[in-house]
Amino acid sequence: MEKRYFPSIGEKISLLGFGLMRLPTVNNAHKDIDYPVAELMVDKALAGGVNYFDTAWIYHEGQSEVFAGRALSRHPRDSYNIATKMPVWLLENLDQAKEIFAGQLAKLRTDHIDFYLVHNLNAECYRIHEKLGLHDYLRGLRESGAIRRLGFSMHDSPEHLGLLLERHGWDFAQIQLNYIDWQSLKGGELYGRLVDKSLPIVIMEPVRGGALANLPAKAAQTLKDHDPGASQASWALRYVASYPGVMTVLSGMSLPSQMDDNLATFNDFKPLGQAEIDVLAKAAEGFRLANPIPCTGCCYCMDCPSGVNIPLNLAIFNHYSMLLADQPDMAYLIFDNNYRALRESEKAINCVSCEECMTHCPQKIAIPSELKKLTDMVAGAQG
Repeated sequence: MEKRYFPSIGEKISLLGFGLMRLPTVNNAHKDIDYPVAELMVDKALAGGVNYFDTAWIYHEGQSEVFAGRALSRHPRDSYNIATKMPVWLLENLDQAKEIFAGQLAKLRTDHIDFYLVHNLNAECYRIHEKLGLHDYLRGLRESGAIRRLGFSMHDSPEHLGLLLERHGWDFAQIQLNYIDWQSLKGGELYGRLVDKSLPIVIMEPVRGGALANLPAKAAQTLKDHDPGASQASWALRYVASYPGVMTVLSGMSLPSQMDDNLATFNDFKPLGQAEIDVLAKAAEGFRLANPIPCTGCCYCMDCPSGVNIPLNLAIFNHYSMLLADQPDMAYLIFDNNYRALRESEKAINCVSCEECMTHCPQKIAIPSELKKLTDMVAGAQG
C-alpha cells in the first residue's frame, strides 16, 4: 500500500482511506449496515495496508461509528487510525459537544481519536464554533491525548478557508476534490491554500459520490480507449492522489469488489502523466454536459420535513440527463419508470420549498428549484 509521511503527522498514512459513509446495507435502510459484508471489507482493507478509517456522528443515521468500533476493535489498536467528526451544526452549548465526544469514544471502543475533525466548518458552522468556544475545548482534548490530531472538513470558498487557517492552528484539513470540482468548486484553490500552509490534506468525494465511476457512455469510452483495463474509479482516485500535498484519499466503498479495485489502484500506485490528465479533461467535459446537478448523494439534506427523498429524486433527474446524451429515444421512458417506482411520499411533488435542505447541502444546490424542474417535466409529459 502506498503510504505518505508528513513530519507534522509523524507516521506513515495509507494513501487510500476507507470512508465509512456508504457501507453495504440490508433492507434498503441506510441505518441497517450489513455487518458480515462490511466487516469483511474492513478486514480486507487492513490486510491490504489501509490504516485510515473515516466515520462521523451522523453517518448511517448514527450507526457508522457503532460499526467502526465493533469492526476495528477486533484488530490491534496500533494497526489503524480512526477519524471522526464533531457535528457543530447540532450544538446549542458546549455541554452537548462534551456529550457527543464521550459518546463517540464509547461507540468507537477507544480512549482516543487519532484524527478529529470539526465537521463541515462552513461559514454558518464557524459562527457556532466561535460562539461556543469549541476550538479551545477540542484543543484541550488534544493536549490531554484524547485527540491526537485536530482538523476540520469544509465545503466552502477559498476565502472562508483562508479565514479558518488564519484564526486557528490545525494539524490537517479535509476538502472535496476530484477532476470535476478542481475548477467548478474551486478545489484547486482550496488545495493550493492548504499546501501553502503545509497542512496535510485528506480528500473526500474523489469519485463524486460514485458518479465518476458511472460516467456517460461517451466519457466512459474516452477512458476505455486510452486504458481498457482501468476502472473509471481508478482514474478518479489516481487523479487526486497524484497531488503531493494529499495525505489520504477517502473512498466510500459499498461492495467488496470496490475494495478490491481500490486496493489494486493504491498497492501499485502510479501518478497520472500529462497524457492521462488530457484524457481526463475530455471525459470531464462529457460528464459536465450530462450531469447538470452536482449532487454527491451525501444525504446531508435528509430527512426532508415533507418526506421527499431528495438524493434519489436528484439522482433520477441526473440519470435522465445522462440518458438524453446516450439513449435519447429511451430517456423519458426510463426516467418515468424510475420516478413511478418512488413511494408517493418520496416524490419531488411533495416539496413545499421550505429550503431547510439548502442549509445543509455542502454543494450549495438550489434543491427546491431542481425538484420543481423535475415535477414540471412530469406534469408537462402527463398534460
